[in-house]
Amino acid sequence: MKLIRNIIVPILLATVWISLSEFVRNEFLVKSYWRSHYESLGIVFPSAPVNGAVWGIWSLLFAVAVFIFSRKYSLVMTALISWFVGFVLMWVVLWNLDVLPPGLLFFAVPLSLLESFVASFIVFKTAKPAGSI
Repeated sequence: MKLIRNIIVPILLATVWISLSEFVRNEFLVKSYWRSHYESLGIVFPSAPVNGAVWGIWSLLFAVAVFIFSRKYSLVMTALISWFVGFVLMWVVLWNLDVLPPGLLFFAVPLSLLESFVASFIVFKTAKPAGSI
């Protein structure tokens, strides 16, 4: 029961937050940036259901990373390290592949920082401290 209450529930709650945050940001706020940029490259923006499923897996893995970092670092450090690992590294890869629309970062940076902080906050509020699990 401790495993469920102290590890699985915090990770699942953070996953729900991350998934909702990603969905709202990418479907309602910046989808036009993605579509326009992909069209300018002569390719179609991937928006099939399988792509959404993969983002769901990414959300779960990101929540697991947040949880792991929370065992060692403070709330702020967990949020910043998580943000760097989850977003900055992804943007570098997307930029390298030439599929990152630069205008998107105006929205993505502050919203992803908020997403990382709230996910970290959820984990800190719902999980027991590292030494007590």
